[in-house]
Amino acid sequence: MNNFYDVQQLLKRYGTIIYTGERLGDIELMDMEVEELKRLGMLEQTKYVQAKLILRNERTKEKKKQRKGMS
Repeated sequence: MNNFYDVQQLLKRYGTIIYTGERLGDIELMDMEVEELKRLGMLEQTKYVQAKLILRNERTKEKKKQRKGMS
């Protein structure tokens, strides 16, 4: 798993498709879904950590983009 698309595909394998029309909202919901899959024992530790890191990186990039747009 290397990027945001890969995390989307991971969630899709478990029947979860997230699209709110707001990128930051999508990232937050995807993060919650990854947490739930881990809690339920459906996601192995390595995939969990990879997904969390990718989502954290995407969240940071999106927040920077939003701040830049406010300037």
